[in-house]
Amino acid sequence: MEKIIDEDKQGQPLVLDQNKNNQRKLFIESYGCQMNFSDSEIVASILAKEGFNTTQHLEDADLVLVNTCSIREKAEQTVRKRLEKYNAVKKINPGMKVGVLGCMAERLKSKFLEEEKIVDLVVGPDAYKDLPNLIEEVDAGRNAVNVVLSKEETYGDISPIRLQSNGVSAFVSITRGCDNMCTFCVVPFTRGRERSRDPQSILEEIDDLVNQNFKEITLLGQNVDSYLWYGGGLKKDFEKASDFQKATAINFAKLLDMTAKKHPKLRIRFSTSNPQDMTLDVIEVMAKHKNICKHIHLPIQSGSDRILKEMNRLHTRQEYIELVNNIKKIIPDCAITQDMIIGFPTETEEDHKDTLSLLEHIKYEHGYMYAYSERPGTLAERKLEDDVPEETKKRRLDEVIQLQRSHSAYRHQSYTGQTFEVLIEKESKKSDQHWSGRTTKNIVAIFPKENYKIGDFVMVRIDQCTSATLLGKAIGYSDNN
Repeated sequence: MEKIIDEDKQGQPLVLDQNKNNQRKLFIESYGCQMNFSDSEIVASILAKEGFNTTQHLEDADLVLVNTCSIREKAEQTVRKRLEKYNAVKKINPGMKVGVLGCMAERLKSKFLEEEKIVDLVVGPDAYKDLPNLIEEVDAGRNAVNVVLSKEETYGDISPIRLQSNGVSAFVSITRGCDNMCTFCVVPFTRGRERSRDPQSILEEIDDLVNQNFKEITLLGQNVDSYLWYGGGLKKDFEKASDFQKATAINFAKLLDMTAKKHPKLRIRFSTSNPQDMTLDVIEVMAKHKNICKHIHLPIQSGSDRILKEMNRLHTRQEYIELVNNIKKIIPDCAITQDMIIGFPTETEEDHKDTLSLLEHIKYEHGYMYAYSERPGTLAERKLEDDVPEETKKRRLDEVIQLQRSHSAYRHQSYTGQTFEVLIEKESKKSDQHWSGRTTKNIVAIFPKENYKIGDFVMVRIDQCTSATLLGKAIGYSDNN
């Protein structure tokens, strides 16, 4: 493989792995969660062995794949618009094949392939190793589909090709699937039951990234705190494991500790955490290691106990607050961020006020907030009427967003005058004279370039801020270089 420098849609440099012997071109786009972006890197690696190099240019592609998300209606609408675009290009380049990967695959396979005839192949999240066979079918002029879910597949034996890479940060997938049956979520049905990846394969992938001079990794899973390796198998079957398997099992805290010890200069992040599964041993490992970022993304979804119960979130408001209090006790400067779903079925004004009061109590660093949209195939769609009017959802969402913005500004304002280590990731979108990077708290910091370069760890004194960004000046390299 050789490294090719290309540009992304914003003109930022990208480092692409290319095989000069490959004759066909793959264009792949990802939507939704970070797991989808990580999966696309696995797909690119599988197809590289089948003669495909990735391209950033749709018009050049022999095969176009879109990795889809079913979590929110907007993501599905975006994918449909992209499929329209692909098919417009296909009229000019009739040899081009189009496929859908990921979470929309199972639900819409018949619609896409047979009714609307807008794709040539449909592949579910556990079937990517079957892509060579499916592409053979498509090349022979037949539609191809595989959406079978697996109890074993973790892709631990695939070395991902880093797409959209700045050469600095990379995702490392550690679990697949989810056992938490939140009523708003389709993931257990599209990605299957939860299973963990062999820690040896995880550490080998991280070793490879360090050897390529990557400076930061994010350990990924639908629910990273549930990571549990006892020799293979589903998480739910751990109770049937042998005494030896139980005694030698590796949980998320142990995996985190092993990774941080092995690579003390590598920045480590993880996402996403579920409050009901996060244990204090994880927080204690974070506190022990300087290179584990002091940021936890801890979705709450609602501040109302009644709504949490309707969502089948297996924790209460008070249990969540106690967890946050314990995090702050062990790591006082840890940043906490949230996910919120506004206007879930049966949500009353009182429930909404509970959400606002929780926000006020915790004052999150940042958040991702969305109005509820009913997702086909979820328990909520089957059992609950989407009864909150759209205008009510919009008004409540606006109130939550405005409150979160004020809290983000409050948190960021408190950092002015302080100095943070920042890992330079790219050029600022607004100025070619400034670098952009993130602090350990996952906040973007912008500062003049001077003689620093992408991949450097620098100490940045914060002079001012917005609700989303810190602005400052580099005062020297950190001792992490």
